[in-house]
Amino acid sequence: MGEKMRLPDNIPPVVYVPCTAHVSIVEQAVVDLRTTRDGRSALLAYSALDRLHTCCGDDQPWMVLPTTALSKIYESHPFDLLLMDVMIPQHERRSVHQ
Repeated sequence: MGEKMRLPDNIPPVVYVPCTAHVSIVEQAVVDLRTTRDGRSALLAYSALDRLHTCCGDDQPWMVLPTTALSKIYESHPFDLLLMDVMIPQHERRSVHQ
């Protein structure tokens, strides 16, 4: 897996990334990778917290990261796509109650 992740030129310096659960210790956070219709894995990232809440719902667990940390996520959990500010349909949103 010698590939390096290439980031878009216009990506903000920090991003808000959906996680699978709320945690109090950041090292325990697990990013919420999604599967696209064509079977690829996607990491969702949001350029602002209000966008994450609007696009994923208020119950979505999240963490804020410097953009440079996305390569560490890629190394431990490879993904095919980085999708920015994507609206998640209501029926596909995650919540802490699932």
